[in-house]
Amino acid sequence: MNPTPHAIVTGGSRGIGRAIATSLGAAGFNVVINYNRNAAAADEAAKLVEAAGGRATIVQADVGSTEDHARLLATATDAFGPVTCLVNNAGVAPKVRADVLDMPEESYDFVMDTNLKGPFLLTQRVAKHMIETAPVGAGHGAFGGQSIVNISSISAYTAHVNRGEYSLSKAGMAMMTQVFAARLAEYGINVYEIRPGVIATDMTGGVKEKYDRLILQDERGITPIRRWGAPDDIAKAVRVLAEGALPFSTGEVINVDGGFHLKTL
Repeated sequence: MNPTPHAIVTGGSRGIGRAIATSLGAAGFNVVINYNRNAAAADEAAKLVEAAGGRATIVQADVGSTEDHARLLATATDAFGPVTCLVNNAGVAPKVRADVLDMPEESYDFVMDTNLKGPFLLTQRVAKHMIETAPVGAGHGAFGGQSIVNISSISAYTAHVNRGEYSLSKAGMAMMTQVFAARLAEYGINVYEIRPGVIATDMTGGVKEKYDRLILQDERGITPIRRWGAPDDIAKAVRVLAEGALPFSTGEVINVDGGFHLKTL
């Protein structure tokens, strides 16, 4: 009998992360919900996971602080045993959108620490743990039920001149996915990137009027599918990958963007 799958979802207390955690709970996962500041929101997310049929615990950790990584993993394994899925979802936008010519160094560090450096080093740590705790028979290209899913953004290939540090962080995550996919394939650990489009979350709340116009009101719109994305759209894609439905794919980019990535005339 296979052990119950166990996922860590960083930034799992709200928005996309909460939807991912709930979806994995419905799939029978034990879910560790990582949060940074809002414990109440994390508690609410845990209740949703349990209502969906999973088990959940919450862990405070700043993904951008590598000092927190060991405690995050230790708490996860103490709660539910070996981790079989890591979802790198936590991310931040610049506190102030500034022209790339004027962007301050502290904004660059703030965004890159949480969006790229932190996830990279957390993945390094969790990947070693997965190798050490792999199911019997896993490895050397055989999917062993272990996966790493990186939540990127269409900003990975969309140049934002007023938040260049964000675009850089997501482009870096795209290459991070490929690097770990190539390195971990021999251990049966598949690595994927999900690239969301414009999703209705707290992060996009401040630009709702702009994207309502671009998606819904302009004659052609920026997406062939003429609606905002929802956190659950991302969660459904994560569940497919975490459940091992694509065992012969790794390093893959899954666009969940309403068709934004299509070049049309």
